[in-house]
Parts: sequence; C-alpha cells; structure tokens
Amino acid sequence: MTFRYRYLWAAVILLAAAAAVVTLYEPDGSRAQPTDIREQIMTRMRTTLEQSTPEQHQHAGHGTGQTATDPAVICGVRVYGFEPAEATTLAGVRTVYGFHLCGVAEPERPWDVAVKLAGPVILDLSTDPPGIQVVEATAEVKYVDRLRQMFPERYAQLALTQALSEPEMAELRRRYDDAAGL
Repeated sequence: MTFRYRYLWAAVILLAAAAAVVTLYEPDGSRAQPTDIREQIMTRMRTTLEQSTPEQHQHAGHGTGQTATDPAVICGVRVYGFEPAEATTLAGVRTVYGFHLCGVAEPERPWDVAVKLAGPVILDLSTDPPGIQVVEATAEVKYVDRLRQMFPERYAQLALTQALSEPEMAELRRRYDDAAGL
C-alpha cells in the first residue's frame, strides 16, 4: 500500500467512527436507543390507540362516537421516551410517553373536517390491554401543570414543544385518506 492510500483508509475509519458516535446520542444529549426498539414502540403505540374503544380513548368527555361498524380511527404518534429507559426489547418497556394525533376516518370525509383526538399520551404496557392516559386540565389544575404532574421532566419539556414529525404527519394523512376512501 502506498503512503497516500494509508491516509485514505485512516480517513474512512475516522468517518465511520464519528458516524457511530453521532448515532449513539439524541439531540438533547441523552443516549439514543436502538432504532428498532423505537420503531417497535411506535408501532405498538399506534396499534394500541387505533384499536382502543371510545371509552379508553376519550378527551374531555368527548368520545369518538364509534360503534363496531363505524369507520376506523387512524393515528400518528411520536415517542418522547419510555421507562425503563435501559430497556432493549419491547417486552422490557413498561411505560411510553409520547404524543398522538388521531382522526376518525369516515367515508368521503376529508381530514380537515374529521373528528380528531390529539395531545400528549402515556401508555402503560404492563397491563393487557395497555392503559391509555391523556393529559387533560381539570377545574383545579391547569393543562401545563397536569402535564408536568404526569410526565417526567425530560419528556414534559418535549411534550410542550413537539408534536408529530413531518414524515409521520404525511404518513398519517396518507393512511387517513386511504381509510376514508379519498
């Protein structure tokens, strides 16, 4: 090997090592989880919300109005984090903190006028079916205070500033349109 190629290989190795280090950490500086577990959690979260009954998935006393023959609930989700944070398999995850935006897909009803349910959500995966808790204000407790009561601080800050990512929102709209026959 010539001297020039040794430097090329050294540069390639350094770039690969730098890429590996970058993928180990989230933007907030916390250690990143393997992509596959986050994707598994997102899938489980979406499936749980889409299969929940109106009683399980109510916001401020407003159910979806669904019966067994009504259209589907189509959801987009964002995972802020999960506990225990060191879990490496979906089976090891007990609690998921995130955001959801769901629309009731009725035939020929466009997204803009669909019934929607949205906001920070906590899923308890230690129960069957998983428990669903949404953040809601009460007569005594403001919304932001209730959010901080329910979410660990590191996830509460995300819940106050982040909703669905652009790709997740685009996928939600595509799935909604398919379900509504648009």
